[in-house]
Amino acid sequence: MLEEVLVTVRDNPHIDPALTVWTWEIPAYLFMGGLTAGIMLFASLMILRGKEDDFPFVARKLPLWAPIVLSVGMLFLFLDLSHKAYVWRFYTAFQPASPMSWGSWILLLVYPVSILLAACTLRSGYPWLGRLVDRFRAGTAIINFACRHRALVAQWGLVLAVFLGFYTGILLSAFSARPFWNTGFLAPLFLISGMSAAAAVVLLGTRNEHERQTFTRIDIVLITIKVALIALLLVNLATGSRVQIEASHMVFGGDFAVPFWVFFVIPGLMVPLILEYWELKGQRRAWMMISPVLALYGSYMLRHLTVDLGQTSSYVSYVNTFDPTLLELLR
Repeated sequence: MLEEVLVTVRDNPHIDPALTVWTWEIPAYLFMGGLTAGIMLFASLMILRGKEDDFPFVARKLPLWAPIVLSVGMLFLFLDLSHKAYVWRFYTAFQPASPMSWGSWILLLVYPVSILLAACTLRSGYPWLGRLVDRFRAGTAIINFACRHRALVAQWGLVLAVFLGFYTGILLSAFSARPFWNTGFLAPLFLISGMSAAAAVVLLGTRNEHERQTFTRIDIVLITIKVALIALLLVNLATGSRVQIEASHMVFGGDFAVPFWVFFVIPGLMVPLILEYWELKGQRRAWMMISPVLALYGSYMLRHLTVDLGQTSSYVSYVNTFDPTLLELLR
């Protein structure tokens, strides 16, 4: 009996250390959720401040992308579900202690607000689409309602954007059994990263020079804050408990050292930061348009590596828990 226990302990492909639970769908969903939060936050701020003329792309064109990006992210989340037919059960109960339950209800609120935020800017941002929607009585009613309550919609959009941005980090940090995730830095880090991704979208889409210069400065500040938060997260791990120190070793010389520093920090943080700084100094070049693309890449890689690092880190030392040589002692 003892031999059977030693052989079969944790013999399950969906139990760590096998990385088969969360794959690419979850990082993609977290990236899209953070990007949606950044889009709604910037658009709502400009509408509330009455800066539509100064920032035409952000206030009039950007809001339409919030429900589109969120829908793509929800598709990725749906693909990850093992029992897709039972997704409706998320909305048959509310569990205050469950981050996923909070997230499902937050998304239920974000969807209509993001649609109303897009509707109130549709006629000015995308006139052809506004005319198409106005052909339908329901479409006209929705646009008119959104325009009449423009300020209220923007206020709700701002609040829900912050909640959504924080939630993408809280979803991971609530897993206390994963040392790399179990830190309070993930929530603000993912919010700032989502805002940086939204700022990168503005840099790719705007044709207004003032808007471009302003959001280049904003993105520089956001990337700098993101670097500082990542540094604080690593310091927090490196000076924490034994399991947290072991989790930090995966980045400092472990299996994730090259992906983290070579494929994330350098191209996803440092290069866009330098390029955007040069652009502010008047060094405008066509190839500098690569900086917002790299900023978007960095925002995704942050989530991709965080998900993989968290699933690899554990409180269980498998070398000490199960040693195959113990079987020899039973013979």
